[in-house]
Amino acid sequence: MAVIVALTGAGVERDADALHALGVTGVQARVTTSDGRHHTATSGVADLATGRPMMPDGRFRIASTHKAFEAVIALQLVGERRLSLDDTVERWLPGVVRGNGYDGSGITVRQLLQNTSGITDDLPGYTTPAEYLEQRYDVYTREQLVARAMKHPLASGWHYSNTGFILVAMIIERVTGRSLREETEDRIVRPLGLHDTTFPGTSAGLPGPHAQAYQLFGTGELTDVTEQVSGDPDSVISSTKDLDRFFRTLLSGGLLRPAQLADMKRTVPVSADIEQIWPHGQYGLGLARRPLPCGGFYWGHDGGDAGFITGTGVTDDGRRSAVVSMSAALGDTLEHQLQQQHAADTLIENALCGRA
Repeated sequence: MAVIVALTGAGVERDADALHALGVTGVQARVTTSDGRHHTATSGVADLATGRPMMPDGRFRIASTHKAFEAVIALQLVGERRLSLDDTVERWLPGVVRGNGYDGSGITVRQLLQNTSGITDDLPGYTTPAEYLEQRYDVYTREQLVARAMKHPLASGWHYSNTGFILVAMIIERVTGRSLREETEDRIVRPLGLHDTTFPGTSAGLPGPHAQAYQLFGTGELTDVTEQVSGDPDSVISSTKDLDRFFRTLLSGGLLRPAQLADMKRTVPVSADIEQIWPHGQYGLGLARRPLPCGGFYWGHDGGDAGFITGTGVTDDGRRSAVVSMSAALGDTLEHQLQQQHAADTLIENALCGRA
């Protein structure tokens, strides 16, 4: 059982400042306590060129955090008996996953959502400022990204797979006959009043207000990478306020029926490489579970792309939550990546444990 005490908000400010001290240009954090009070904190600047201060309600690309949105929609369809977690990829997407050891008839929707399908990634990306400038407007279809993955051998065990969730998006569209964006708007965005949540598609910009996004490359250069088309065709832009409401509603039972929420929370251990990032982590269906230092555990899904890093956490009952957005990715070394991740984890864990 978690031991939780009162939260004043000072601890959130301290932990946001600690992230900024690592070299993260801008930090915004939001914490909601079990009595419904909100605390926000910012640190750093939104724009290195102008010194514009960081804002508490800025928008950002949420990257892989949108996997939780997709999982909710898939599980809602399961609850409506329009989809089964035991359905195969081949049933809904015949011929899409085939060859080089892949067989869509042996991969289920559950495995896609749990990252146990064995499908690996071959996503385009940049590793230097020059590559960013060359590739930032490149556009890829889901079909192209899946085809790239099929060129690599099938993996075994738990394996983080962006491609698996691309296939989930394709299955949702095949089941419903509507776009993933339409389903997300009708099932999540509008019912929850997520007014800051939008879908950029092939747009290279973000709606305001937003901070500039920066990437620290292995070359040691800190580069403004704000303007770019996301490599994920299903990318989402949101805010800490909207993500806080989404995860609290989800864990409190407001988005899924009890049977489907229980399915979502059935977890398996993550792989050794991901455990470096999520120590003692477990993964359900588009939702990660991690231990709290004060006892118990919390749920969420982090994301990192295009300079923005997102961390999320909510208690099992959905009453207490924390979301942090960082507008710089310290990607020059693994050590710096882990330092940034663990400092963000500390902010979330302290907030959920009520450590001021």
